[in-house]
Amino acid sequence: MPAYPWNGPAVPDSPYAVGRLLIALVLMTLGAGGMYVVPVVLPAVQADFGITRADASLPYTLLMVGFGAGCIVLGKMADRFGVMVPLLIGGVALAAGYALASVSSNILLFALAHGLLIGFLGCASTFVPLIADTSLWFLKRRGIAVAVASSGNYLGGVIWPPILQYYIETIGWRQSYLLLGLFSGLVMVLLALLMKRRPPLPAPAPVVKGDVVAAALPFGMSPNRATAMLCIAGVGCCVAMAMPQVHIVAYCGDLGYGAARGAEMLSLMLAFGIASRLICGAISDRIGGLRTILMTSALQALALLLFLPFDGLASLYVISALFGMFQGGLVPAYAIIVREYFPPSEAGARVGMVMTFTMVGMALGGWMSGKIFDLTGSYQAAFLNGFAFNLVNFVILLILLMRVRRRGDPLRGIATA
Repeated sequence: MPAYPWNGPAVPDSPYAVGRLLIALVLMTLGAGGMYVVPVVLPAVQADFGITRADASLPYTLLMVGFGAGCIVLGKMADRFGVMVPLLIGGVALAAGYALASVSSNILLFALAHGLLIGFLGCASTFVPLIADTSLWFLKRRGIAVAVASSGNYLGGVIWPPILQYYIETIGWRQSYLLLGLFSGLVMVLLALLMKRRPPLPAPAPVVKGDVVAAALPFGMSPNRATAMLCIAGVGCCVAMAMPQVHIVAYCGDLGYGAARGAEMLSLMLAFGIASRLICGAISDRIGGLRTILMTSALQALALLLFLPFDGLASLYVISALFGMFQGGLVPAYAIIVREYFPPSEAGARVGMVMTFTMVGMALGGWMSGKIFDLTGSYQAAFLNGFAFNLVNFVILLILLMRVRRRGDPLRGIATA
């Protein structure tokens, strides 16, 4: 008897692969909780420890830095040992991290619990390893499959903020953290046991003379240079992305609307982000990841600017939804690009490297926005700062697209490999 709850061949695009995708979606939803509980708990933690807005943003910054570093380490681990091993480690780490954070006596210990346990080992275990693993189980509909799996990252943002906000108001943030840790850790470990089987790697594609893509020269560059360009682009888009995601709850509090309204806007933003990821995944299957990400980068910049003139309650709900719809497909598109232009045997490592820098951008953007607020007393300059970083992202992606078009290389790279 097979050790899995579904039958059929364990090959790409099979019913087994679809069942595995659904488990990956649940796992990523659980692991993503750490990213989205920090913005919700930020006002309570700031009041509890008596610290500045920038200092209260430190846990999110360390969490995202740890998340990014963990993407590299755990991505390589998944390449070598399979995805089950990092998932088991992540489940234990999440439980321990939430527990440690719940008993922290100062902001430094609270931040370290987020950076080392929740971010580096916990959240990271359910991101790059699952995205890379999913990309190897699907060939015909890789874009939409990766979009479905990565939607768990935003689904966690839809589910956890209102739940945590409710429990913060009823039993306090410390007890809420403890309960979240126990639930997430237990369920993650149990589901990880269903992900033991390794994906079948395709045979290397033959190298055709003159085909620079097949010759492993993505965008006409060396693989490392191409990866570096994507990493810098990732920092730019995610500094911009972090501004509303990290500070929307605090921003609503400052405007007098209350933290609960901000938590609702965050959930709304991430709910539309799920739709964005699914739509962009389908678009990537048709036009490739590079064109898709360039389009979403431009739309994210537009949505970010809308926060400047409009700060009414109804307006913020609408803009939050638009921002989520425009930016949700950005990060998964990097994984699609890596799979299109790099060998499949390097999926975990290359995706991990690029995703690390997107997390660095989130970390930097979260902290910078808090620091700018402390210096200026408002978030207006922080929104402009995010737009400037978004512009850097757009220019880099445009350069890559122009190089592809000028060389006449296929925009979808080696997506069928």
